[in-house]
Amino acid sequence: MSLPNSFLNRLSLPVVAAPMFLVSGPEIVISCCKAGIVGTFPALNQRSTEGLNEWIEQIKDSTDDNDAPFGINLIVHKTNPRVEADLQSCVHHKVPLIITSLGAVADLVDEVHSYGGLVFHDVTTVRHAQKATEAGCDGLILVCAGAGGHAGILSPFALLPEIRKFFEGTILLAGSLSDGRSIAAAQMLGADLAYLGTRFIATKESHAAEKFKQMIVASSAKDIIHTPAISGIPGSFLRPSIVAAGFNPDQLPEKGTDQAEFGDNMQEERKAWRDVWSAGQGVGQIDDILNVAELVKKLKSEYRQSIADFDLTISNYS
Repeated sequence: MSLPNSFLNRLSLPVVAAPMFLVSGPEIVISCCKAGIVGTFPALNQRSTEGLNEWIEQIKDSTDDNDAPFGINLIVHKTNPRVEADLQSCVHHKVPLIITSLGAVADLVDEVHSYGGLVFHDVTTVRHAQKATEAGCDGLILVCAGAGGHAGILSPFALLPEIRKFFEGTILLAGSLSDGRSIAAAQMLGADLAYLGTRFIATKESHAAEKFKQMIVASSAKDIIHTPAISGIPGSFLRPSIVAAGFNPDQLPEKGTDQAEFGDNMQEERKAWRDVWSAGQGVGQIDDILNVAELVKKLKSEYRQSIADFDLTISNYS
């Protein structure tokens, strides 16, 4: 782990609440930071850079150095016309953490490093991890099989050890992590931080529709479909939401570009994700809708109990 103490010492649990498209906003970020975990949101959840500035100012006005840091997700892709303006907004406000997706750019990393910020990058393969390492990223977010959003297909048991061979920075693990025991398991596997998304959809502060939250609670792993048909990039989606949107989940159209569009087609992207809801395979572990403070308290209890249980178990083999 290469996290500075100024970052690590502000956490009460080794967790980052992932930035979720159309779900994460300042309310959930502030609540996460107050509870001692990193709160994040995608810049594109705001419809303009001016709106992004307002959200950043709201978060900064509501948190202080005693709270966990916050982060913003930037889509670093040629079809995102806002990436440079949004980056400059983050640099101006000295956002502590930038999470990049769909492109690892050394110049961006240098700009964030210029004010002492950190850059974590989403990866689903070893090749992506190598490129991000070459770009100087501080952390890699391993989006493994079972994750929500634009998920990979590799097992964490395969991907994490291969990446750790050449990467000495911070590793975050994503994919079906929904309780405190899975957070501890991620660390046991070699991750520094756990990256939880789906579990935070079912919180009172999230921007998700109430029907979306209820569907999370009612669903299990069998209800998750991994497909590129929704946005052009393989992602995990809730089967019941696909049905509700009028599609046959077993006969989805091919969308063969493997590239989402973030320019003129952004409204279509918003409509697709508004009507068809994403989640990871960890939904089967979620059976309630809590506020963030209650959820983090529950995760802490489960995390500590799982460590105590493990210590007791391994004592039998010593």
